[in-house]
Amino acid sequence: MDRPRLQELLARESAEAARRCPRSRDAYARADHLFGRVPMTWMNKTAGPFPRYLSTARGARVTDIDGHEYVDFCLGDTGAMTGHSPAAVAETVNRRFTELGGSTAMLPTEDAEWVGAELTRRFGLARWSFSLTATDANRWAIRLARAVTGRSKILFNSYSYHGSVDESLIVVGPDGQGVARPGNVGAPCDVTLTSRVAEFNDLQQLERELAHGDVAAVLMEPALTNIGIVLPEPAYLEGVRELTRRHGTLLINDETHTFSAGPGGCTAAWDLEPDLLTIGKAIGGGIPAGAYGLSADLADRLLDRADLDLVDMGGVGGTLAGNALSVAAMRATLEHVLTDEAFAHMAKLSERFEAGVRAGIDAHALPWSVSRLGARTEYRFASPAPRTGTESAAAADTELEDFLHLYLANRGILLTPFHNMALMCPDTTEQDVDLHTEVFAAALSELTA
Repeated sequence: MDRPRLQELLARESAEAARRCPRSRDAYARADHLFGRVPMTWMNKTAGPFPRYLSTARGARVTDIDGHEYVDFCLGDTGAMTGHSPAAVAETVNRRFTELGGSTAMLPTEDAEWVGAELTRRFGLARWSFSLTATDANRWAIRLARAVTGRSKILFNSYSYHGSVDESLIVVGPDGQGVARPGNVGAPCDVTLTSRVAEFNDLQQLERELAHGDVAAVLMEPALTNIGIVLPEPAYLEGVRELTRRHGTLLINDETHTFSAGPGGCTAAWDLEPDLLTIGKAIGGGIPAGAYGLSADLADRLLDRADLDLVDMGGVGGTLAGNALSVAAMRATLEHVLTDEAFAHMAKLSERFEAGVRAGIDAHALPWSVSRLGARTEYRFASPAPRTGTESAAAADTELEDFLHLYLANRGILLTPFHNMALMCPDTTEQDVDLHTEVFAAALSELTA
């Protein structure tokens, strides 16, 4: 990589972003009362000196306050995998909130059983409960796992993503032992007191950690996503299930991002058999919603425990969790938007996107790789594709990533700002994908000139 050339191009694209988006720049400069000048500090993870401000969004398009329209492959980092404001969800939410009234009355609705039954059909878990985020679903799944096993620790894969769950912020250090993930803020204790860690695709390391006998559950993504897509090697997931059962450890699949694999995520696509499953983001069609599912046996074991207060003090809940508005949005999403047919359409477009990226990489003989998980495609600055989270983290290149993101954004295309991920939604078109292929190829031509 010609670093001076890259830095010159990055400076050019940064200047162009500032020229194109004066209203966004000024709005950011005026945001003195926001911590970090943004509603949530992760919004500062953007290429360029300021974020672009949202004006409107519909389907696979967003428009910023400067009037520029973008093909959106970010889609709220999976939160809008339905597309923005899908009609079925908008109509349902409007009816629930305005016509029927009562978004949060602390009373159940009949929609909830429909959603639970549909989640069972898709993922196989027999009993379901709801949250507002996948992070909360993970927190509650962890508590239930500890309660039913009597064990204190949770095992994670290095550089996996489970939201802001304190226990999950652990990685494999240079000596092969667990250490706190760099940059963690305000940890309540040394993460090794609550957690163990093993590399994804490393059954030997997993078995070594489980042999301690103190792991209540393995909480994992069936494929790593937030550090670049890292796909499981043949027989790896089967090995995880065999080892967890042998050591009396529960298995929790976090399908929040891997839901892109199909209507039932990786769990259905790959015939997986977790004891619990967590999911969030996309299932609400843009309305905050999450859920966690339990096997029938596990649910019965928990409900039969007289010493567990699952109604009040069990750490399972949240006043707004399971509210009528979120549940109505989940039903509309699962019934009318993220259907089996929609996933087939999205996967076909993702294949087309993958082929376009691969063609660009091959045309310039770049040592990069591209991986796909259903409707989700991502490229990484490494070849062959990383097989662990630690390898994928080592392949990061902030300058190069920022250049590509800015180059695309300045030409009307948005990728997920945290990494080089593109997601398809039901409203994405072949023309959208082909536009990315064209602009991506032009960026590589300039970069390698």
